[in-house]
Amino acid sequence: MEIRKANFGDIDILVSLSWKTFYDSFHHLNTISNLNAYMNKAFTRERLLDELENENSAFYFAKNTNHVIGYFKINRKDAQTEFKDDTCMEIERIYLDQDHQGQGYGTEMLNQVKLIALDEGLRYLWLGVWEKNARAIQFYQKNGFDVFSEHEFQMGDEVQIDKLMICKLR
Repeated sequence: MEIRKANFGDIDILVSLSWKTFYDSFHHLNTISNLNAYMNKAFTRERLLDELENENSAFYFAKNTNHVIGYFKINRKDAQTEFKDDTCMEIERIYLDQDHQGQGYGTEMLNQVKLIALDEGLRYLWLGVWEKNARAIQFYQKNGFDVFSEHEFQMGDEVQIDKLMICKLR
């Protein structure tokens, strides 16, 4: 698997992959109207271009041969959705195409995030994961994350609870 940083020229791939992976991950647990309301806000071309433009955020693609199979988005400093601590990095999104799950690619992607954070001298990573996503919570726990808090996440007209998880790097 190859990991490479996404750029403005990748916007069409990023939009398409964001929609597909989010829908595949959550359509069976949410109403279509709530899912569409969220995706129509979070994954527009304009919104993703703004996020790409932020110097404290970055998207990375995971590629298997020449095919993009997943991506992650990291936030530093004031780009973090909470905390905004200079000693940490947020993993805001990490998604893998369903056909490639369970094959170790997610762990490789997460390890790449850890390397980026360590290279930048950061002390910890954090993320939010939906409390009903037991598989993801278990994955993160297996990879060194612990639940430390929770927050509300707006999915259309429904308020959901995310577990906040932290991984100490040093």
